Amino acid sequence: MDFFGILKMVGGLALFLYGMELMGEGLAKASGGKLEKILERLTSNPIKAVLLGAGVTAVIQSSSATTVIVVGFVNSGIMKLEQAVGLIMGANIGTTVTSWLLSLAGIESGNFFINLLKPSSFSPILAIIGVVFLQFLKSDKKKNIGMIMVGFAILMTGMDTMSAAVKPLANVPEFTNILLMFSNPVLGLLAGAILTAIIQSSSASVGILQALCMTGAVTYGTALPIIMGQNIGTCVTAMISGIGASKNARRTALIHLYFNIIGTTIFLVIFYTINAFVDFAFLDTAANAAGIAVIHSVFNITATIVLLPFSKVLVKLACLTIRDDKVEEELPDNAGRVVSILEPRFLEMPAYATEVCMEASEKMAYLSVKAVVKAMDLLKKYDETEAQKVIDLEEEVDSYEDELGAYMVQLSRKDLAVQESQTLSMMLHSLGDFERLSDHAVTIRNAAEEMSKKGMKFSEHAQQELDEYMIQVRKIMDATISSFKNRDLVAAGSIFPMEEVAEKQSADAKKNHIRRLREGKCTIELGFVQSDLLTSMESIVDHCSNVAETVISYR
Repeated sequence: MDFFGILKMVGGLALFLYGMELMGEGLAKASGGKLEKILERLTSNPIKAVLLGAGVTAVIQSSSATTVIVVGFVNSGIMKLEQAVGLIMGANIGTTVTSWLLSLAGIESGNFFINLLKPSSFSPILAIIGVVFLQFLKSDKKKNIGMIMVGFAILMTGMDTMSAAVKPLANVPEFTNILLMFSNPVLGLLAGAILTAIIQSSSASVGILQALCMTGAVTYGTALPIIMGQNIGTCVTAMISGIGASKNARRTALIHLYFNIIGTTIFLVIFYTINAFVDFAFLDTAANAAGIAVIHSVFNITATIVLLPFSKVLVKLACLTIRDDKVEEELPDNAGRVVSILEPRFLEMPAYATEVCMEASEKMAYLSVKAVVKAMDLLKKYDETEAQKVIDLEEEVDSYEDELGAYMVQLSRKDLAVQESQTLSMMLHSLGDFERLSDHAVTIRNAAEEMSKKGMKFSEHAQQELDEYMIQVRKIMDATISSFKNRDLVAAGSIFPMEEVAEKQSADAKKNHIRRLREGKCTIELGFVQSDLLTSMESIVDHCSNVAETVISYR
């Protein structure tokens, strides 16, 4: 192979890897974080876990990405270690879909319609449609579809370029001698593992092997151990992801590694033992892209069927490798963080990270409202235990604000779709308002404590006015939570007329207090307490109104 042949091969490889990356990114954006949410809500049924892991990986075209997601789930405490096993096994099956897509490149037929199935025939059409979607359409969904189409076209162009560049190598003795070396199971295994570890994608390394098959010099005897090694090499991504994570997260990465090592060992030992007696003739025949896809699928499906019943053994093996300290680790290492679901690994999946932020923001909003409601209840019957809960809730809300603010700033630097960007902006603008609700809850709580300690009590009419006002404030907070959670414009719009009613109630309460004060039915000290309470509740209503305006602004 001359210089230009090498250049063509490297260029083809670059296009192939970039196309795979672009297509995967488009698929991830098109899913809008929904696939990750499905994984998150996984049941403990191992068979469902395998099917789900296979399905998600087939869609996002990366077992490494699926495994990293699972590591993140375990690290954040969303998922238990036992649940992760089936997902990891399923991810190995799902990644074989790519090899089947790439095998279409080997279709040879004189029939026009069969030739249309060949990627080199329809890829240019996909590329044209994809470019039109990207350049001329404004919809994010259509742009994502365009990205998938262009990515696939680039992927297949790279595959064809690589295949054409390596074809002449079939007549180069040095190349065939190198391939003969990899017929040795150990060397082939190492070659496949190292290549996959470097490019961190078993789908890509299998694609490269399929391209080399176009030379006709790669036999099944050479391809088989390389494919086995590729399954081990793909574990590197998860192992790297586990660095600095909780023990259970690191164990999850180890389960992925152990599953592939044990599965490969069993498969190769049985296969070569039988071959010693039977002598499989097909090992010396030239491999093709479809044959590579068959081996890749058969191995991963077989390994899953054999090892799934022993999933608890894999968990135990991982736990023996990474042992617990004297105090058993029940929560992830980052359990000190209040918002443990804000997993840094999710930042590489912006759509899902946005969903996670929304979930955490909703929880923060709920805690803030809960603090206010508890504080209001203290005005009717003061209880020291409940009063402490208001302070605890306020501190928890503060932690949410700190964690969420820092996390969302990092997320804002990622490549977000328009919808995700608007959702993120809405959350960032609402964060401070929700935090202030809990601050005012503490003020109300302090007023209730003062009244309790000094034995102060509002008159019957003053208490009735305050009760009616608090009912209105609760209605406004409920509408605020609903509008924020569901981005409900109707609920958001209903807050403004309710705010006007609340303002009138507050003004009337203040005016009536002055009248009672003149009539000697109330004291100045109680007037100060009432003023503090009304001011805090007015502020709560204002913050709710701010949230409603934000929801409407980012509709």
